[in-house]
Amino acid sequence: QNSASGLGERVTVWKAKVSNAEKVTLLPLSAGTPIQESDLQYITRYMIGLPVTIGDLLQVGTPGSAPREFLIIGTTPATPSYALRKKRSTGDLDAVIPPVMPQPVTATEAVVVQQGTIVKAQARGATHGAPGRVSYEDIGGLGKELQRIREMIELPLKYPAVFDRLGVEPPKGVLLYGPPGTGKTLIARVVAAETNAFFSIINGPEIVNSVYGKSEALLRDVFQEAQRRAPSIIFIDELDALAAKRESSGELERRIVGQLLTLMDGMASRGQVVVIGATNQPNTLDPALRRPGRFDREIGLRVPDVRARAEILHIHSKDAALANDIDFPRLAQLTPGFVGADLEALCREAAMIALRRVLPHIDYQRGYIPYETLVNLNITMADFQAALREIEPSTTREVYVEVSETSWDDIGGMERTKELLTEGVEWPLRFPEVYANVKAEPPRGVLLSGPPGSGKTLIARALANQCEASFISIKGPELLSKWVGEAEKGIREVFRHAKQAAPCIIFFDEIDSLAPRRSGDTDRNFSNGVIAQLLTEMDGIEGREGVIVLAATNRSELIDPALLRPGRFDLVVELDYPNEEERRAIFAVHTRGKAIAADVTLEELASLTAGRSGADIEAICRRAALLALRQWIAPKIAMTRVQVTETTEEGNATNGQESETPEEHASLPAQPSNRFMIRPEHFARAIDEQRERYAVQEVAEGSIARQQAGRQRLLEMASDMNADGRPPLRGLRLWLARLFGLVPRET
Repeated sequence: QNSASGLGERVTVWKAKVSNAEKVTLLPLSAGTPIQESDLQYITRYMIGLPVTIGDLLQVGTPGSAPREFLIIGTTPATPSYALRKKRSTGDLDAVIPPVMPQPVTATEAVVVQQGTIVKAQARGATHGAPGRVSYEDIGGLGKELQRIREMIELPLKYPAVFDRLGVEPPKGVLLYGPPGTGKTLIARVVAAETNAFFSIINGPEIVNSVYGKSEALLRDVFQEAQRRAPSIIFIDELDALAAKRESSGELERRIVGQLLTLMDGMASRGQVVVIGATNQPNTLDPALRRPGRFDREIGLRVPDVRARAEILHIHSKDAALANDIDFPRLAQLTPGFVGADLEALCREAAMIALRRVLPHIDYQRGYIPYETLVNLNITMADFQAALREIEPSTTREVYVEVSETSWDDIGGMERTKELLTEGVEWPLRFPEVYANVKAEPPRGVLLSGPPGSGKTLIARALANQCEASFISIKGPELLSKWVGEAEKGIREVFRHAKQAAPCIIFFDEIDSLAPRRSGDTDRNFSNGVIAQLLTEMDGIEGREGVIVLAATNRSELIDPALLRPGRFDLVVELDYPNEEERRAIFAVHTRGKAIAADVTLEELASLTAGRSGADIEAICRRAALLALRQWIAPKIAMTRVQVTETTEEGNATNGQESETPEEHASLPAQPSNRFMIRPEHFARAIDEQRERYAVQEVAEGSIARQQAGRQRLLEMASDMNADGRPPLRGLRLWLARLFGLVPRET
């Protein structure tokens, strides 16, 4: 910034004529704690040996606080203000730089701060604001997009002769589109700052005026001023609010669109006035705006990936006081779906959490926080992890997205299933470049099929955690709606949000309720539309890189066959009840960390639970723990009651009145003692209770099955055809037919 140059520019360097500085005057550019004498002493020590001139920007980090920017507005002996004149010519610092008296021409080009140099800080005026200087270094994760933007905007503004030589017209406009918070407005400001161009911003809704012709006049004024002060950049934010499709807009909107088209076509200063539009809904814009000659290039800004998120986190925390345990790559992995604005909010929230630790120690009467308090204030990794629970990614707020904490270690057995899912899902999400280079198409979808309780949902969550991907969980009936088209719209929105939060796993639980077999029945047209939309999203024309569909069902025969063909659900994983070795592994997972008696053997538990699912085994472990806890608590409650009764009787005998009974659980310790154990009898009782419950269910299910079979047999008997193809409804058969409603009853 001090050289007033940008990235990629050629800079000439020569040896300067320097003198020792007698006095240097600084102007703080950002609001904050008033500059104290101790601050000046630290700044002076920092500046010793530093050559400076008037107009230089100086960034100094004082102990316990973030670095602050200062502008050098005076030196003794005087120095030329090269950078200051450059900044004044662009209007960058008019709001913060007080008038500087013309300096006499001297042979000194710079001064060097020495041990005895007097450093003073000038107080900021009440109307002074921050310069808001931004550069390309303040944008992270958008390297390719920035390169394209510089080619389209910066080159015509800085080097118009290149386009004259090539005989081509420089572009008039660039359309930036992407989700909110991806940096569209920031990019426009950076380009204006780096090109030293006049920057005019139009917020779409602010132009709309109820007075006839006022909106068009405001637009004309903006374009006329931009042409008068060329080179200039006109930035139109929220362009969709200003230039929506005319066939679906009112008269006012149509007039505004027509005026905007006329102004963009009539710009005389080709290449010296560039229009940048920003929107997060490009498909709602009027098509006439998107043709070449108006917005010549459309550049999409995607949600940042892991590397881009780490870079953005570095940028937003570069001035923060960070502890040594900060792991930015890990934070980037924990923030799928976060855009730049979300990551900035995350850093800010982490700082606020760190600040809460020192709030009780702040003396508000002193007017500022002392150094002894600030010097120990750092943002730790725990602060960022706590902030993650408070910040929700803006791209996925309309759907339920979570980063699962379940891992493969929480799933007992199923080694073959884990291997299949690792190869089919995790590797394509982790190494997409490898699959692209070898022209290998990874599975688009995975179907988990198995009985209830076999771990389908648990596997899906563990897979999302293993892949470090976002996890969108959709229950089949959630998307169903009585309104025509709403279910299909819900499916489209789910896939749109998943693309924005990529890498992402969409998990459809109970997919058989969402996509049953299609038939010619007109009553099923509703589900037919849902299935058609789901098929379109899974193998449509639009790519969905980084998005894998995972579905679970226990009735795979009910799913529409079109979903099960290769190209949709390429991988079908059949889950069954665990065998004895897998049951032992599941018991090991669910007894981990519990106080288990030494005579409890996992092998015996596994042998006693044949035919049980993983959910059943988890229920057995949970019930055994509750039985052991009941056995440990009950005697203490009974003893407390006896003591309370004796105390009450003594009190009544002494005072002749009743006393209040204390809470019975007051004497129970929060942490059970070492005598608390889950013993074999607890597991045995839990297994017996579950066996009895299943026996009752089996009896009930068997009775229902027998009733249904008998009904079906009676219907077949009543409907038995005779020789001429008509059922002989006589006697018992006629009675049965009337009983089951096959023929109307006689009146």
